[in-house]
Amino acid sequence: MGRSSGVSSGASGGVSRVVEVSGIRLVYDVWGEPQAPPLVLLHALGEDARDWARTAEALAEQWRVYAVDLRGHGRSDWPGDYSLELMRDDLVGFLDALGLERVDLIGHSMGGIVAYLFAQEHPDRVGRLVLEDVPVPLPREAVPPNRPEGELGFDWDMVVAVRKQIDSPDPQWWDRLGRITAPTLAVAGGSTSHIPHERITEWPRRLPDARVVTIPAGHLIHAVEPDAFTEVVQTFLRTPPREERHPH
Repeated sequence: MGRSSGVSSGASGGVSRVVEVSGIRLVYDVWGEPQAPPLVLLHALGEDARDWARTAEALAEQWRVYAVDLRGHGRSDWPGDYSLELMRDDLVGFLDALGLERVDLIGHSMGGIVAYLFAQEHPDRVGRLVLEDVPVPLPREAVPPNRPEGELGFDWDMVVAVRKQIDSPDPQWWDRLGRITAPTLAVAGGSTSHIPHERITEWPRRLPDARVVTIPAGHLIHAVEPDAFTEVVQTFLRTPPREERHPH
């Protein structure tokens, strides 16, 4: 278990707080009423929780929204030890520290991988899952990342470690996709995204309850088309479970 404490005002009306999980400080922003149903947002590689500010503010009208700086990113600790599995385990500790037993989960790109790894290992803790421009875990051609000039808002060692896993996913990730029981929405960015469309349309073939919506905005869907992204997400999150839609 970790411990949570207040920090400061966050982005666009959110409140920034910190939680300690297994010796790692994770900073997160939170919006919405405490009694509202919980929704957790996980950012892409090289981003942080503040990337979600506009989306979170809109979703906070109905949900209690939590956006986390994953390890090696932004205001959270940069411990030097990185993997997508460690980020998944950090998410477990984060939810435990806040007393969140079951949440809806949205992940963009790398954050989507963390989200589906969590949903594989803890299917009972995910109500609904949204994967924003996230491909199924198949190998891809590895292009070594080039470090940008100047000071970075993330640990470059983290980028190197995580990119290796994204390029050559653990085969168990694929084998365990069937463990995901949450209704899943895969949002594709269309032809201008670097993610092959066929690797997103594969999700409904691999999961028991999944659908695909395309918003032709490229990889940064929620940033380029925030209103369209928010609308499809809200519609999905409000949709009753399949068993409620088709009573016996």
